[in-house]
Amino acid sequence: FQSQDERYAFIAEWYDPNASLLRRYELLYYPKDASIEMYDVKNRRTFLRRTKYESLHLEDLYVGSKVTVFSRHLSIVDYGNLYTSRKLGSRKERTLALIKPDGMRKIGELLDIIINAGLTITKAKMMLLSRKEAADFYADHRAKPFYHELLQFIMSGPVLAMELLGDDAVSKWRAIVGPANPTATESETLDSISESFGHCGLRDAAHSPDSVASAAKELELFFPSSGGRGPASSAKFTNCTCCIIKPHAVNEGLAGKIVKAILKEGFEISALQLFNMERTNVEEFYEIYKGVVPEYLEMVSELCSGPCIAMEIRQSDLSKVFRDFCGPSDPELARHLRPGTLRAVFGKDKIQNAVHCTDLPEDGLLEVRLARQTCSL
Repeated sequence: FQSQDERYAFIAEWYDPNASLLRRYELLYYPKDASIEMYDVKNRRTFLRRTKYESLHLEDLYVGSKVTVFSRHLSIVDYGNLYTSRKLGSRKERTLALIKPDGMRKIGELLDIIINAGLTITKAKMMLLSRKEAADFYADHRAKPFYHELLQFIMSGPVLAMELLGDDAVSKWRAIVGPANPTATESETLDSISESFGHCGLRDAAHSPDSVASAAKELELFFPSSGGRGPASSAKFTNCTCCIIKPHAVNEGLAGKIVKAILKEGFEISALQLFNMERTNVEEFYEIYKGVVPEYLEMVSELCSGPCIAMEIRQSDLSKVFRDFCGPSDPELARHLRPGTLRAVFGKDKIQNAVHCTDLPEDGLLEVRLARQTCSL
């Protein structure tokens, strides 16, 4: 039961580019009517009176998340009071989800499984591990007879590393992945990722840490808190084009379905990263549309409104053009003219049209490189 005045409090920071200052606010969220309030902490005054804001949801609000409120990009840095911390923070955990080389052809299905389990993907990057990085990851297995085979396998192709956040995330993700070895009984492995997508022996499609401590240690290898980049991106920068799954589609849980559709059509996803774009970066990225497309400002606001997924797309069959598979920019038009395209199936309107793709073939590499500068793709 939620009373009319039940509210959750968070401390949020916003970088004001005009003043070159980091401003701090108390952000209040009322779940009953999806309304918010903001107080300026330093000046001790109301910054935003209580107002309905339906594009913000309670699951978006957690320490470490980035949210957009009326075009301001806020970073949630702490809980605002003990009640919020106890109610929302007590069981929240972070864990590593690692999709191994043999699971990469099924990443669409695996993303769907994660999303449907109620886990939030807060970081994601497709990577290639060096021998040292593979050895660091499998340090606990050094004495085992299959150690070198493990290293060779994990280095044999790209892996997708993700940070997952959720209630009891470590045990939940571990149960979803299932036992690594087929010695477990069938009832234990039924419907698990290892059972459904893995192969025999070491090829079990995905990895899950066995404890909160292991999860923290392994996340540090892939997403260093020091600000280092971690393992190298799998981006190839040849014969490629750029595709970005827009924030509305990510927030609606459509990322897995879109990835699945791209792979099913025969395209290769050679690099992938989840990130939040700053407005200045989006304006640079969309510069070619400025003064040309009437919806330019709305397009900019949408792309920096939350997390996006940037991908490098490659194609071996040159008769297939990725831009054609995305469809017309207006989903309504796409549904009439090209009903099987990504925008026809997943788009809502000209702004929230599911994906951005490179319009001109010669701009493909340029946009992939721009995305790389923005999000270290």
